[in-house]
Amino acid sequence: MPAEPAVSRLTAVALGSNLGDRRAHLAFAVSALGRLLSDMRVSPFIETAPVGVSPQPDYLNGAVVGRCALAPAKLLAAIMRIERERGRARPHPGAARTLDLDIVVMGDLVVRRPDLEVPHPRFRERRFVLQPLAAIAPDLADPVTGRTVGELLRALGPPAPDQESAPRNATK
Repeated sequence: MPAEPAVSRLTAVALGSNLGDRRAHLAFAVSALGRLLSDMRVSPFIETAPVGVSPQPDYLNGAVVGRCALAPAKLLAAIMRIERERGRARPHPGAARTLDLDIVVMGDLVVRRPDLEVPHPRFRERRFVLQPLAAIAPDLADPVTGRTVGELLRALGPPAPDQESAPRNATK
């Protein structure tokens, strides 16, 4: 019996780093993700304050969008390997990190498992995900709500002065 052909899905991955050489960590992730996603677009990187965690260094955040033929679990395993290659440790939830990669959406897939949720369960309220993603894929649709990334970002309203995400020339 022949194997079923792989389905290529428009996939978005969020990138973040707040330890070490943040720009180098994100550049490494972009390069590695380029081997997993075809026709990949890369957002500008933005500097953001940590949200909902104890005091930590600021993050450098971005996003990539491309076509992926991997199953969601295989993509998750691949991005976890990329994180480990950059020294990602998980001492506790919300810990500062050298590299954080999250699958935001994979086409119209909806996956709810203990180890994997697609779309990412909190991306709709995270400006640090939506802002970079909107720069490269404002019409990308959330398969759960049907709303586009641009609509989700606009629904957040203007950023609060203490949570403003603004592009800056951050080197580390």
